[in-house]
Amino acid sequence: MKGITIKNPYFVFQEKYQSRSYPANVRVEKMFQAIFSKQEPQLLLCILPERKNSDIYGPWKRKNLSELGIVTQCIAPTKLNDQYITNVLLKINAKLGGMNSLLTVEHSPSIHLVSKCPTLILGMDVSHGSPGRSDVPSIAAVVSSRNWPSISHYRAAVRTQSPRVEMIASLFKPVSDNDEGIIRELLKDFYASSEGTKPDQIIIFRDGVSESQFNQVLNVELDQIIQACKFLDESWSPKFTVIVAQKNHHTKFFQTSSTENVPAGTIIDNKVCHPKNNDFYLCSHAGMIVSILNQNLLLFC
Repeated sequence: MKGITIKNPYFVFQEKYQSRSYPANVRVEKMFQAIFSKQEPQLLLCILPERKNSDIYGPWKRKNLSELGIVTQCIAPTKLNDQYITNVLLKINAKLGGMNSLLTVEHSPSIHLVSKCPTLILGMDVSHGSPGRSDVPSIAAVVSSRNWPSISHYRAAVRTQSPRVEMIASLFKPVSDNDEGIIRELLKDFYASSEGTKPDQIIIFRDGVSESQFNQVLNVELDQIIQACKFLDESWSPKFTVIVAQKNHHTKFFQTSSTENVPAGTIIDNKVCHPKNNDFYLCSHAGMIVSILNQNLLLFC
């Protein structure tokens, strides 16, 4: 019904009752012994006995993704309905390399400056542990577009780094005569998926940094990306655009002639923007809650 071609499962496994008293790591190992006694799977759908705080969730994911490289999807449904199944299928489709959505302009490539020139789009962010947990490593992730001129097809690369460090340290990581950094991995994927095309332009969306860290993004992270490009080809010099995305601001926009939110896609790039930096506000999607404000008060503000 959703347009995804998938075969019936080759095998269905159920954990033995006596194994449920073992530690989580042992339970996972015993399951994989049973699985690999039949056939190496392309996808493992794991039905957990409880929600994601199940003690076997972490070991199961680690075994699949870090050690074996097998795509897995865990579910713990309290009730099954069409919306739940659709959301699960969207995740499975993306994990298997499918595309869940496509911009209208991509059907006939006409994105200004992007469709005409090979362009790689990167999104970068770092997540940290809970406050006070200095023993938990930070997780750096970079998502990159692939299969140019498409920009809706993407892949991700993830690395751990020192706790509470916001700058990504593994974009360029020379080891002996090789580069084991994130950017090389993503550049090679772009090249392979775009018929041997190198990007002439690289657009970087960086999330999670404050204004005081702007120079670090340019001097540390952008410099690593340039080094990764030069490591692959010394004569290759793509153009770069760095866009810092900040979501946690307190700026609100209203329509003076309507009580509705501003429409999705609204851009404000003058009058209330930074006097020196080249910044803009983007309302990228429709708001869930309508902000109703007295019109006189709005005009006064």
